[in-house]
Formats: sequence, C-alpha cells, structure tokens
Amino acid sequence: MEHILTWEMMREYEKHLRLAEKSSSTIQKYLHDIWRFYEHLPRGKVFTKERVIAYKESLAEQYAISTANAILVALNGLFLFLGWCDCRVKPFKQQRCIFRDKERELSEKEYLSLLKAAKQKGNQRLFYIMETLCNTGIRISELQFITAEAVRTGTAIVNCKGKQRKVLLPQKLRKELQNYCKKNCITSGAVFITRTGKPISRTNVWGEMKRLCKAACVEAKKVFPHNFRHLFAVSFYRLEKDIAKLADLLGHASIETTRIYVMESAESHIRQIERMRLYI
Repeated sequence: MEHILTWEMMREYEKHLRLAEKSSSTIQKYLHDIWRFYEHLPRGKVFTKERVIAYKESLAEQYAISTANAILVALNGLFLFLGWCDCRVKPFKQQRCIFRDKERELSEKEYLSLLKAAKQKGNQRLFYIMETLCNTGIRISELQFITAEAVRTGTAIVNCKGKQRKVLLPQKLRKELQNYCKKNCITSGAVFITRTGKPISRTNVWGEMKRLCKAACVEAKKVFPHNFRHLFAVSFYRLEKDIAKLADLLGHASIETTRIYVMESAESHIRQIERMRLYI
C-alpha cells in the first residue's frame, strides 16, 4: 500500500506528542528523525513498506544499532499515530552490552582538564555548567531548573517526564553559583541563560563543549553533556556502592536503567577474572 507523508501530518503528530506530555527534548529528537526520513523520500513523498525497510537498512550502514533503533522508534510512533500500521518495522536485534565503552568514557582527570581550559579561556558560564552537571548528575534538559532561588535554598525542584524530584546542590557548588549569579546580576529564574535571557539550550552547551576539547587535550567523542551525568554516577557508586540511592538521585524509575551507568570496563572485568586463577 502506498502512503503520502505531508507537513500537515507531521505538525499534527507534534501536537499529539505535546498532548502526550513528552519532554521538549524528546519531541525535538522525534521530529528531527522524522524530518530526515521525509527528506529521504522521493518527490511527491510517496512510499511503501518496502521503502521504509530500505531506509532501515541504510540506517544500519550509517549509525550504531542503538542510534538506528532510536530513529525507528520515532518513525514507528508516527506511523501508529497515522494508522499506517503496515509501515511499522521491527527494531534491530542487539545483544545487551555488559561492558562500558572505555573509548567514550570521560575520566575525572579529563573532566578537570575541561574545567581548567574553560577557566583559561574565560568561559565562566561553561565552567559552572560543567561543574553543575557533574556535581548533581542532572540531565542537560534539567539545567533550566537550576535557578537563583534553588541556589539560595540548596534544593532544585526538577520536573522531567511527568515526574518531580528534588536535586540537592553541594555547599561548595552553591557558593560558586552564588558568586556567579552576583557577578552576572541574576536574582531570579534560570542561572544559565543566553544573552537574550532565555535558558541556555542543549545545542549551545554541546557546541561550546566541543570547541573546548582541543585546548583541554580531550578527545571530542568523550565530551558531550550526558557524559558528565555518567561521571557523577560512576563517582557516586565507587564511594557508596548503593545503586538504589543512585537511582533516586538520577531520577530513574528502574534500577535496570541505573545499572547501565555503573557498568565496568572490559579491562576491569578481565582483571577480576585473572585474580580467580582457575587454572593449573
């Protein structure tokens, strides 16, 4: 069966996502993935299930399996909304990874090098953004909830994915952010804002981080906002070994999600196996 995808359909799907109370970052990603599919379609935007399968195969050649599956989730959601169930495709099968990717892992030493580079370049805003992400474990989309009021009380109220949780700000971080607010005349609302006064976006932060990599001598593939959340999780777990408490701090509904954050590297696993000495 042939289908025609139009702008109006995509706009209606966006409305549907907003009514379903999806986060703004999720909506943005879904629409971005759908737009790429739309651009891939021939003139007239007519397609069949066979073309969707061909597009799926092209994704496997361009992206990691997890990324390709995330794109398919966006497309399948659109097709379900439009009633085009015949166009939905199965995700790629992927064996669960039990090791952390060491090549993409941001170490504490590298994190400190990034802070040093940001300070040397006079980018105070990025310096304190990285400190905040790494000392609270919040998502980049939750940065908007770090307000002048939260800095004064020491507690940020974060609303994400239909849930609310309290994020505690360490005393040293509070003092530094208080000084930052005072210097930049920020008395209320989001601490990290653009020149126009709006909360800084994920794109802005990502771009600034990437530009800092060379000066910090840190590989660019390791430097992205979510990796600071990972570093927080790993550092906390090394000290406490309490995955339930960590899940609460990260705002995870399932401990299984938290386990992904504290996976050890393959090198760590092999060292433990070597110590077993189960050989002659």
